[in-house]
Amino acid sequence: MKRRKFIKNTLITSLGAGLLGSIYTWQIEPFWLEFVKVKMPIKNLPKNLIGKTLMQISDVHVGNKFDYEYIIDSFKKAQLYNPDFVVYTGDFVSYETPEQFNQLEKVFKYAVNGKLGTAGVLGNHDYGIDWLEPDVADKISSILDKVNVTILRNEEISFSGLNILGVDDYWGSNFNPVKIMNKYDTQKANIVLCHNPDVCDLNVWNNYKGWILSGHTHGGQVKPPFLNPPILPVKNTRYSSGEFDLYDGRTLYINRALGNLYQVRFNVRPEITIFELEEKL
Repeated sequence: MKRRKFIKNTLITSLGAGLLGSIYTWQIEPFWLEFVKVKMPIKNLPKNLIGKTLMQISDVHVGNKFDYEYIIDSFKKAQLYNPDFVVYTGDFVSYETPEQFNQLEKVFKYAVNGKLGTAGVLGNHDYGIDWLEPDVADKISSILDKVNVTILRNEEISFSGLNILGVDDYWGSNFNPVKIMNKYDTQKANIVLCHNPDVCDLNVWNNYKGWILSGHTHGGQVKPPFLNPPILPVKNTRYSSGEFDLYDGRTLYINRALGNLYQVRFNVRPEITIFELEEKL
């Protein structure tokens, strides 16, 4: 009888733990936003920009995969940080139908904008179904332009002496990193936006030295403790999340994503990154 009671209690405990774990990964962690603070030393940074903040928001994924009111709430929280610059690193939508355009407009009424400037790049999901619909990318860029988010499609823009180079998406039809990296000026204070970190391994960088801000991976969204994420949408599985020294003067930072491709996260909380700008000597 004692053995039966022990087995019964063990099963009940296991089922209870499994249920609680499922609720946590489905209803709690996907919406448990973390603001991550990182120092960002930049060569040639103007003196007046030392100590300024640059906020990175990535992989918003507005659509029907989860309740996007969470994104609006997150934007409201982010606005309280009053960032000087804001950059978005792609995947504004999880595109299925033109309904996503209306949803994007609704969410980005609350867009987080920098006091000195706001820019972004597109991700693969911004190129529509199977990344083969450039008209979807054009429409998304137009919507964002109306709320003062400048989308860089192999282009650059300068705000108060900070030069931002934007590489269009690796899997999209407009990928042309050589076009923009040929404009790299070593005398400027530069950062690069590039949705997919696999681009870091291509021979396209024109001896660039500096920061590259990416997203795309979501940190795997599910990560067993002390182990690497079992699934990552990149060739180079070193590129999961966080800061990486690329050993050639480049530093890569991969944001864990604000939104969710699917509403499940474990040990990989959603992230908004706040960089404090420093002068690199």
